Order: sequence, then structure tokens, then C-alpha cells
Amino acid sequence: MITVLITLAISTLLSVGAVALVLKISHKNGWYDHIDQRKIHTGNIPRLGGIGFSVTFLILMSCIGIIYWIDGVNIIRYLPCAAAIVIAISSGVYDDFRPMMPRYKLLLQIIAAICVIAAGYNFNRIVYTGGGLLTSLGFLAYPITILWIIGLTNAINFIDGVDGLAGGVSALIAFFLGLIIFSSDGVSKAVLFCICLFGVIAGFLIFNAPFPKAKIFMGDSGSQFLGITLALIPLMKGAETSSSMPVLYAAALFIIPIFDTTSAVWRRLRDGKKIYDPDRFHLHHKLMNMGFNSRGIFFLICSLQIIIGILIFIAINLEGLPSLLVLGFVYLLALIFFVVIHYKNRAIILKNKLMDDAASASP
Repeated sequence: MITVLITLAISTLLSVGAVALVLKISHKNGWYDHIDQRKIHTGNIPRLGGIGFSVTFLILMSCIGIIYWIDGVNIIRYLPCAAAIVIAISSGVYDDFRPMMPRYKLLLQIIAAICVIAAGYNFNRIVYTGGGLLTSLGFLAYPITILWIIGLTNAINFIDGVDGLAGGVSALIAFFLGLIIFSSDGVSKAVLFCICLFGVIAGFLIFNAPFPKAKIFMGDSGSQFLGITLALIPLMKGAETSSSMPVLYAAALFIIPIFDTTSAVWRRLRDGKKIYDPDRFHLHHKLMNMGFNSRGIFFLICSLQIIIGILIFIAINLEGLPSLLVLGFVYLLALIFFVVIHYKNRAIILKNKLMDDAASASP
């Protein structure tokens, strides 16, 4: 436990220093976030915070890797994963300065996903079962893993629309992933991976949380880093098992960004738009339309993420039917939440439209 606390303290403090340095350099050079259709902020705010905490994370994990290497652990197999993370960060940094064509961004995400698979990380089962059912995905393991990595890399980017939201949700997911792994393996490399990730995000949130408002955004460099790094953790094999976390349990822990992204893709395809076309109908936009401010949205979604994290932790530590029932309840809870928000927001839009029409018709 001392190791965990020291790792957390070091990662948080180094992240604070790195993000503060990036903030200072950004203001000096005028590197500010650009405004588009889905942005809701005003003013000149730097968007390169992701560089600070992602580079801090890579440095810390390199140091931990060297320590394990000295103890005789083969760290060569982790290099493709490190390469995947570097690809994601580099792509994001480029996009922060000069928007990248979606097809090139997708190509780089596919390459990063292949790097992860080459290192031996992939899903291999759907759920936990005691009778041997659904213990192997077979040939579907690789396409599902590639879709998982690409999907999450973009999902974290899609929810990055309110001060602290993407960082807060990501930090909570990293915490619960670490707790789940710790409950079975103790203090392992994967646990330290989660603790480092939680710490560097916490350091960034000091500057990004809506208290009173963000001083710096993570940008694409941060969201792409968080997406691929968080996607990697459930794929890690535990000390007590040769299998990764089952895909339905992992997806349930990420259900908020996954549902938001799925609805965005469906909405744009339905309306004949490109998937990457920005709009103002993401979950945080709908909540804002319902009267929530940045703080309210942050606390509401993070509270829901905490509830989901606790339920998934319980589900993973149960067996058989009770585990599946808790898992099903998580999906049902998230579905009800999104459906209620969708219809309430639609009712507000319709009401406002009727009021505008009435105002236009009046002499």
C-alpha cells in the first residue's frame, strides 16, 4: 500500500508541474483552443494540457519498467503498447495544432490498435462463466479488440466538452480498474499503471475542473492518450488468470462514453452527415439545454460513473447468475438514463420551437 501511495503522490505532483509548464508556454505562444460547432466555451484557453500529463505518464511508466527490468521482468513485450500510446499522443498533438483529416486519424488509430494486439493484448471472452461457456471469442477476438481500441479513443474525445468531464470520468474509470485488478492480484504492474494514470489526471484536473472554470483543456493529445490507455487496461492478463477482462464487463465500466458515442454515430448516419461532423447533441449538450451548468454536469455524470464502477466491482467479484444480473442492471440503468435525458431534451427543443413560432406569428 505504501508503494501505491508513493506512486500516486509522485504522479500527481509531477503532472501538476508539467501541466503548469505547458500552460505557461501556451499563453506565451498564443496556443489557444479553436472554437467550432460543438464547443461551448468562450475566451482564449490553451488546449495542450494533454501533452503535460501524457508525457508525465510515459516517463513514470518507463521508470517503473526499468525497476521491473532490473528485477528480471521482461519488459520488451510492453514496447508495442508504448508505441501505440506514443502514436495516439503524436496524432493528437498534430491535430491540436493543425486539424487532421479523419481518415488519417483513423489510420493511425488502426496502427496503434495493431501494436497493442501484437504485444499479446486482446479480449478473449464475453462474460465470466463457471461452466466453460463463452470463454473464447475465437477469430472475433482481434476485430473486437481493434474496434474496442478505436471506439474508446474516439469516445473519450466525444465527451470532452465540459470543463473536467473527460478527465473526471477517465480518472474514475482508472480508479475502478485499479481496484478490480488489486482485488485479485494485489499490487501488480497493472495496478501501478492505473495509479499512475489516476495521478496524472488528478494533477491535470487541478487546472481543468470547473471550479470556477478550466484554465487549460486536454485537447486531442489528452483525449486520444486517455482513450487508448484506458482501452489497454482491461486487455491486460492478470496474475491469477491468463484471460483479460470479459468484453461485456469492460464495456459496462465505459458505458457512459460508449453510449454517448454510439448515439452520436447513429444520429449523424441517420441525418446523412459524416461521423466526424461536430454537433451540439452530445450528452453534456443535452444536459446544458436542460439547465445544468458545467459543475452540475460534471457532478451528475461523475456520480453516475461512481455508481457504475461500484456495481461492476461487485459484479466481477460475484459468480454465476448474480454476477450477470448485476451486469445487466448496469446496462439497464445507463439505458434508462440516456433515454430519459434524450426525451426530456427533445421536449424542451419542441417547446422552445413552438414558443418561437408563436412569437414569430404574433403581430
